[in-house]
Amino acid sequence: MTRHLTVGGGPTRRAGLLAALGLLLGRSARAAQPTRVVLATATPGGGFPAFGDAFAAAIQAADPDLIIEARASGGSAENVGLLRAGRVDLALVQGEYATPALAEPGGLTILAPMYPTPGLFAVPAGSAIRTVDDLRGRTVVLGTHNSGLTVMGRSALQASGLDPERDIRPILLDRAGDGPPMVLEGRAEALWGGGLGWPGFLALAHAPGGARFFGPSEAGIARLAQPGATLRRLTVPPGSFPGQADAIETIGSWSLVLVRPGFAADTAYRIVRALARSDMAARHPQGSASQPKNLSEIAPAAQIHDGTRRYLSEVGVPIR
Repeated sequence: MTRHLTVGGGPTRRAGLLAALGLLLGRSARAAQPTRVVLATATPGGGFPAFGDAFAAAIQAADPDLIIEARASGGSAENVGLLRAGRVDLALVQGEYATPALAEPGGLTILAPMYPTPGLFAVPAGSAIRTVDDLRGRTVVLGTHNSGLTVMGRSALQASGLDPERDIRPILLDRAGDGPPMVLEGRAEALWGGGLGWPGFLALAHAPGGARFFGPSEAGIARLAQPGATLRRLTVPPGSFPGQADAIETIGSWSLVLVRPGFAADTAYRIVRALARSDMAARHPQGSASQPKNLSEIAPAAQIHDGTRRYLSEVGVPIR
């Protein structure tokens, strides 16, 4: 007699096994789904979108299952509101907006540093404008309506003795990328911006004839870079821009990657760990500044997200 082996022990058992298998496969599929995180940047053509794109690409290259979705926004002021409302997970925020936001208890925290943002005025190299005082009566692109850079520019003018509403003809933009063409086409005479890799600066620096850069007056720098102030003295090294032979003294602040309240510590840890081992330095002119370890010199522990603090503790980076 030939015996046949029956797999499954009958229809009921087979149905049960199939159901269990389906549940297991469903769980495996969900586990295989990448983690998606939304990052608010700023208006197209500015420094924040450029950094955001590099940041997202660097993170995914280091951790393929971690997807950072960079979204355009109105800039620092709007980004703080988006984080508070929980409409985005992360956001890029200029120091002038980050400092008061971080001071509020139970609110936003820091995931990682971005880079120090030296504020500068840029003019065509052939321009007669060489100092802040030469901007009197001139048309100056100050930035977008909600940008922390615009706030910094107004502060630089005021500290240098110029009223940003009366002593110059200010231009405010809807899109940061609209500023450089205005200068190149003669519709504006100077452009304010910040960051060595800022697209607006690079557009002017690489245009025919090149560009000249300068900061606030020395007296203005001294007024703004007081102990405990958000702004600090920064030096732009020679050669940071084509044709720049001398160092430039100016003011600036650290821009930061901020986190919404309630963001998962495990996810924050993964992002920071991926950033630390990523090729961010090769993807952005100031990418090396975004190393998480730099937070030890920038912010107190209370302002740093739990996931970031966990990573810094593991690698032996002290935070104050």
